[in-house]
Amino acid sequence: MQIEERVVGEVTILDLKGKITLGAGDEGLKDKINSLILQNRKRILLNLADVPYIDSAGLGEIVRTYTTVSRQGGALKLVNLTKRITDLLSITKLLTVFEAYDSEPEALKGFS
Repeated sequence: MQIEERVVGEVTILDLKGKITLGAGDEGLKDKINSLILQNRKRILLNLADVPYIDSAGLGEIVRTYTTVSRQGGALKLVNLTKRITDLLSITKLLTVFEAYDSEPEALKGFS
């Protein structure tokens, strides 16, 4: 999995590309989030437009990331979910936990 970082105002946007699976993405995401928190960048938007698949380990890492950011007084939101990821979050009841948006401008407004 690749992670590209952009900053818009006070929000750090992480464009994720590739599968988020055990050993192929979950560790990279964890390291990136920990690095952002150490830099006091706690408003994070995960762009999942180019993520075709998330397994249980990847999903667990996104939940852990959400918990870590929230405990630090920050906010983590999701944008551009594919139908497969939307279905996965719906089945696991995690859509009620995460704030998910269809577009980046809409998501950025959610931080204000």
